Amino acid sequence: MKKTWNVAVVGATGAVGTQMIECLEERNFPVGNIKFLASARSAGQVLEFNGKPVTVEELTHDSFEGIDIALFSAGGARSEEFCPSAAKAGAVCIDNSSAWRMDKDVPLVVPEVNPHVIADYRKKGIIANPNCSTIQMVVALKPLHDFGTIKRIVVSTYQAVSGTGNKAIDELRIQTGELLNGRPPKNEVYPHRIAFNCLPQIDSFCDNGYTKEEMKMVNETRKIMEADIATTATCVRVPVFYGHSESVNIETEKKITVAKARELLEDAPGVELVDNPANGEYPMAMDVAGEDLTLVGRIREDASIKNGLNLWIVADNLRKGAATNAVQIAEILVEKYLK
Repeated sequence: MKKTWNVAVVGATGAVGTQMIECLEERNFPVGNIKFLASARSAGQVLEFNGKPVTVEELTHDSFEGIDIALFSAGGARSEEFCPSAAKAGAVCIDNSSAWRMDKDVPLVVPEVNPHVIADYRKKGIIANPNCSTIQMVVALKPLHDFGTIKRIVVSTYQAVSGTGNKAIDELRIQTGELLNGRPPKNEVYPHRIAFNCLPQIDSFCDNGYTKEEMKMVNETRKIMEADIATTATCVRVPVFYGHSESVNIETEKKITVAKARELLEDAPGVELVDNPANGEYPMAMDVAGEDLTLVGRIREDASIKNGLNLWIVADNLRKGAATNAVQIAEILVEKYLK
């Protein structure tokens, strides 16, 4: 087996791309050569990897010669265009966009939930990283589903602006400053002001009245959990920089008590139980920035149905919701599948 692997990070200068680079460093991924790729506008920038300068190159169809693993976070259009070229050159693509998630020949992977499907990468040379809000939810729900079989999920999300990228982070920062200084703010990234506001729209609306983000959670959850779970979602953008929060209600076939849920979650991979509300201890977005674990708390039985639970789930959307999940997939890939 090879001891090191040549890696390309596509979209290296973006919010998720920079986190991917950090994760590769922090987790000591066995990188041989590394290549940073981005648009022509970003080409020529100099970034660092393990203390050494790396010049960002323009993404082209010829960028993947000699690359073993390509981590993509450059948007759906670029993934659709360039993943096949990367795969043809022999690289395995791990794509963070929505471009390939529902393709029947592309595995949609959360390592704590369905690592076995990584083997299906051979069909197209592509592995899809799920939506950030879906990832943290299924990490928390998998052990509960294995025990009690989830029939229905009702989820409301409270999603940070970093999910939209660096321009949205800047917009929230600038708008907040403008409002605090009595000046009218401008909104360019979002359809309405995000500072001191909540926007019940993430992505565009579908014909059924749901947004694309909401339908991603519905469809991706079924594919990842390999179960026909009835799911309904309301996704809201909130004026938080980093960390998505979710209010999740589940109905199960078998009753799960609060005590049992806590026991299951305490032992669950990738989960940290933070559930002592009497002492003011519960998951908060400010606690997950820069962290890889999914925090779960506010666990309580739903008295309105026979077998129901409510949970509050929080994770860093750029880390576990994107970059860390992708690197974890790459770790399993080199350990079990690539030679």
